[in-house]
Amino acid sequence: MLLQELMQAIPYTELINRSGIDPAKTEILSLCSDSRKVFSDSMFVCISGSLADGHDYAWAAYNRMCRVFVIEHPTKLPDDAFVIVTDNTRVALAQLSAAFFGNPSKEMTIIGVTGTKGKTTSSLMIYNVLNANGIPTGYIGSNGVSFLDHSFGTVNTTPESYDLHYYMRKMLNAGVKTLVMEVSSQALKMARVHGIRFRHCVFTNLSPDHIGEYEHPDFDDYKRCKHSLFTDYGAEYVVYNADDEYAAEMIGGNRGQHCGIGLSADTDFRAGSITYYRSPGSIGVSFTCHHGESSFPVSVAFPGEFSVYNALTAIAICTKLGLSVEQITSTLRDIRIKGRFETYELPNGATAVIDYAHNGISLKAALQALRAYEPNRLICLFGSVGGRTRIRRAELGLVASRDADFCILTSDNPDNEAPSAIIGEIATYFTNGTCPYMAIADRKKAIEYALSHSQKGDIILLAGKGHESYQIICGVREEFSEAVIIEKYCKQFQPT
Repeated sequence: MLLQELMQAIPYTELINRSGIDPAKTEILSLCSDSRKVFSDSMFVCISGSLADGHDYAWAAYNRMCRVFVIEHPTKLPDDAFVIVTDNTRVALAQLSAAFFGNPSKEMTIIGVTGTKGKTTSSLMIYNVLNANGIPTGYIGSNGVSFLDHSFGTVNTTPESYDLHYYMRKMLNAGVKTLVMEVSSQALKMARVHGIRFRHCVFTNLSPDHIGEYEHPDFDDYKRCKHSLFTDYGAEYVVYNADDEYAAEMIGGNRGQHCGIGLSADTDFRAGSITYYRSPGSIGVSFTCHHGESSFPVSVAFPGEFSVYNALTAIAICTKLGLSVEQITSTLRDIRIKGRFETYELPNGATAVIDYAHNGISLKAALQALRAYEPNRLICLFGSVGGRTRIRRAELGLVASRDADFCILTSDNPDNEAPSAIIGEIATYFTNGTCPYMAIADRKKAIEYALSHSQKGDIILLAGKGHESYQIICGVREEFSEAVIIEKYCKQFQPT
């Protein structure tokens, strides 16, 4: 794309061009905010991040032959650099990315899902139901990027703006015009989704999370960022959890059509007659959904009351997109989601469950949901990430010590912190009278211990990693899969 065309996509306050570069004749072949990925025909956008400032890497990009830069504060570069100065390079990257890929979001029906819990499961329920019933749909979120037979991993729940537009263009080129996207508070705060029109939006629930030095300074900021999805991105249809205490605040200011889901009588889609079931390899919930004058049965292979809300969300969105109740419910019954209450029946009659519960609220909900299935023992294996969000360690320790029968404290992406220090901090919240625990820093060994020492009727919750296929240790991502560990363990008992 010509540099001149890209420049028309952003407002800029100053242009520094002593190099003689002609924007009308200069082709830009890539946009980058990572100096390691630039080349001679790249535009380098200097992003100020929470841990590093891209302006500090402008010289590194220059040394890789990049000559076109977008900056927001003074940055010394040689005279042959073409420098565009703008007020906000994050917003600029989003605008440039949209233009670079031909504004793909304008050609799509995009469903944005936000909230503290339930984003991934709700999104993937919607994604699976739509695809199974003739509406080709893409997904972007914690479990990566998926459309048709393509799948890609992602670092963040909501990727950077360039990646979002890149994937949307790939989807459109493949004939996929509907997209379900998890929209994180950080994505809203950091303008990753700036300029994208979310025709339909979902609010799942809200509780304090992602509050810390490198995330949100306080709950009000977290809440404000979430709220902006419903007011600033063109939402015409909003599905919201009417039972959540922040529901009215979250959807306030939105002028579109509102659809409440929940357990209370005045919601548009209401659940009643909730029952829990457990069978070999499956833990689920059934309920009756009431909508207007009609009622129909729903069953999903996920535990707990929160799974009812996730299913109601999928029903509300998918009916809006033209599917029948029969199409939706028949698909919901068979959906399984990687890392979200992923269930394995062990040879001894115990059950292992992999879930992403990684903070106090989600761990409490997971343990209470599993307790409803009356396990012989409820065993919880978990850790906490290193380097950030230290408040979670107290939350996790207090919840697990009260709601589990036995705990195994281990590692969960310790990064550059000593695993023993993180475990020791969590352990301080296991006081006298709480459940017993043991510490095994090596997560693989911890899982093997939990599996080999389980008993018939036990439920083992492996909490925190969910869909993740890695451990971050000393800044390095190492391949790691809880599912593979469980499957290898079970194979030992299969007849040869």
